[in-house]
Amino acid sequence: MTVSTLTGSLLVATPLLDEPPFRRSVILLLDHDDDGALGVVVNRAADLAVNQVLPDWSTAVDEPGVLFMGGPVGTDSALAVAEVVEATDPPGWRECFGRIGLVDLDVPPVLLEGAIARMRIFAGYAGWSSGQLEGEIAEGAWYVVESVTEDVFGDDPDTLWRRVLRRQSDQMAYLATYPDDPTMN
Repeated sequence: MTVSTLTGSLLVATPLLDEPPFRRSVILLLDHDDDGALGVVVNRAADLAVNQVLPDWSTAVDEPGVLFMGGPVGTDSALAVAEVVEATDPPGWRECFGRIGLVDLDVPPVLLEGAIARMRIFAGYAGWSSGQLEGEIAEGAWYVVESVTEDVFGDDPDTLWRRVLRRQSDQMAYLATYPDDPTMN
């Protein structure tokens, strides 16, 4: 089976996916192929400043300057997602799609000065084995939509789920008004 890649897309949790940690999550897919998928939840800011855990990188990250909860897997490790400036391929950066890629946090930050346009650091990630994500999409757990750079680096991650749904041009836009607790509707 050959999977059409969804790398660079967003997974938006449908209202049917109501269990933590994915309830109303928005996941940026960094890698997707026949072997599975890997992404980070981009709308879960933690209450922990980057300078408390990775002080060398604190000036490189965008506001709000906190660690983000990237997913339930490997939460004791960090992934840095960065957008590079035009026509750069800095040391320690690996392209995922376009100008978005992963930064090796073991590389001295000084080597990337001027090359990184924006960056966020995530504790953990979301991962799926071969065929697992496709099954979840078929079951109605996720919407797959196009990403824009502001989805990853925007300054209001708490409203991202609604904003991504609202900008869709089909019935999905109506779900942006879905109540937090439908029983209270």
